[in-house]
Amino acid sequence: MGSAKSASAAAKRPTSSPKDGAERIARALESIAAQLSAGSPAPDALDSFATADAFVWHPNGRLAPVPRVSRVDLGLLKGIDRMRDILMENTERFANGLPANNALLWGARGMGKSSLVKAAHASINVGRKPADRLKLIEIHREDIETLPALMDLLRSSEFYFIVFCDDLSFDGNDASYKSLKAVLEGGIEGRPENVILYATSNRRHLLARDMIENERSTAINPGDAVEEKVSLSDRFGLWLGFHRCSQDEYLAMVKGYCGHYGIKVSEGELEREALEWSTTRGSRSGRVAWQFTQELAGRLGVRLKA
Repeated sequence: MGSAKSASAAAKRPTSSPKDGAERIARALESIAAQLSAGSPAPDALDSFATADAFVWHPNGRLAPVPRVSRVDLGLLKGIDRMRDILMENTERFANGLPANNALLWGARGMGKSSLVKAAHASINVGRKPADRLKLIEIHREDIETLPALMDLLRSSEFYFIVFCDDLSFDGNDASYKSLKAVLEGGIEGRPENVILYATSNRRHLLARDMIENERSTAINPGDAVEEKVSLSDRFGLWLGFHRCSQDEYLAMVKGYCGHYGIKVSEGELEREALEWSTTRGSRSGRVAWQFTQELAGRLGVRLKA
């Protein structure tokens, strides 16, 4: 009786046809194709590079174009002539398809490290055809772990890119610096030939001293642990040091800004007020010079137009 019911149920069960099998295979292939498409750069993302010269990278894989970059003219950067010339030469070689180094701009705050990167990018693009223009992409410090994904996207483009990270440093147990190390030198794919990395930092080795000391005290082999941390900055071919400016350099910065923006003040009064301003701030730097210029222009009713 039981065997009869089983035979009856089997007879009622629908049998799969060759057409059903073909449909299942087609759906599976469509699913695989969709997954592969999602993992590759979207055509519109690659095409968008022609719409602007500067972008901001977001960790969700989106590049936001920047129509107008906040920058100062290269000629207004005073007291950093040697670093300016080295970075400009390196950037120009790279833009022309020649070998160039990643660069770490480190040192005193407010001395024009990030301003130099943005000004060099603008200066290199003067007179270049749209297809030959160098692109600047800013990646935020907290998004460094997504750097490999950005490299994959840029590798497929015909443009050349400066990937720029401002105020780069690592603290505590932050291990995201390993992503940066792999991109700079250590990965199998390596850095794409059309990408160069520029970073600014107040620290020469990018890592806090207590971070290095903690590694030294807890590691089985302290020397190896410290070497592994410090080797990050070694992967930048260019180290450009920025140091505190002298009084004469500070005054030259102020006068350069005032001359550029047409701020009319007697030289004696300008020097006296500029020095008084730096004394109240407790430092002399390009940033302090610019802040004084904004104060003076506002007081005199002068608009600071680019």
